[in-house]
Amino acid sequence: MQTHAAALTMVRDDTFFLDKWLRYYGGLFGRENCYVVNHGRGPEVAEMAAGCNVIGLPGQADPMFERKRWRLLNGMVAGLLGYYAHVVVGDVDELVVMDPATGQDLLSWLATKRRPRVYTPIGLDVIHRIDREEAPVGDHVLGPRRHVKLLPYHSKPCVLGRPAQLSRGGHYAKAENLNTPEGLYLFHLKFCDFGQYVRAMDRRNAVVEEIGVGVKETSIGRHWFAEARGEDRAVFESFRLLEERSGFELDWLRREMQESWAPRGETGFWQFDRKDYGVLYQLPERFFGVI
Repeated sequence: MQTHAAALTMVRDDTFFLDKWLRYYGGLFGRENCYVVNHGRGPEVAEMAAGCNVIGLPGQADPMFERKRWRLLNGMVAGLLGYYAHVVVGDVDELVVMDPATGQDLLSWLATKRRPRVYTPIGLDVIHRIDREEAPVGDHVLGPRRHVKLLPYHSKPCVLGRPAQLSRGGHYAKAENLNTPEGLYLFHLKFCDFGQYVRAMDRRNAVVEEIGVGVKETSIGRHWFAEARGEDRAVFESFRLLEERSGFELDWLRREMQESWAPRGETGFWQFDRKDYGVLYQLPERFFGVI
């Protein structure tokens, strides 16, 4: 009989986000069911992830890093699904959460799923409203941070009950059916703390500078490049200009995703429309402390 779930990520030096990832998935699934690919064999990453399954990789600069990363993660997911009923795979700053209003957490919800499917949670950007939220992020993100922006670009097919090749970045899958369960969310933490954002962007800019090629000569996303960065404080100050909606009902977005579901050209991948709605919500208090 298969174990219900495993979590898989790849990380290089992002220890702030790794701490949140380990607290959440390690506490939920057990560290023995967490797989951390340590790109560059960072000693701090290895120490933090003690008790997990840590795989060290060489960390030399490589313009095809992102392509190679997802080729590896796809292979690992396919292999792990021989031993686990579900594998949650994604970046270290992404956490998949079940709404506490359902009365279940992610693990107990997955334990009820008997058919092998690919699940796509609603993507939400956890943002630091620097005009409202002075408290630093501690052991938990939600509570000190309570504002989320709709992020369809990060509504990723990241909970896999069967092999389904994921695209670079994990944004698309070779899976014809779209499953967007009510209450399932992906919280993206990139913007959850201004100070941490600045430090993370400094590290990413340094990586692409070391590689020494332009954005057109690499598979790494444009957002890693200094010329696409902009002014950090202006990025966070712009959040106050977003439309802020009351309530937290997102069935309309799930319907739009289903209605626009279609093949992604001739690639074999499937997609829905990924609009930038520019919409902000305050999370209900039931989410506070979950991550």
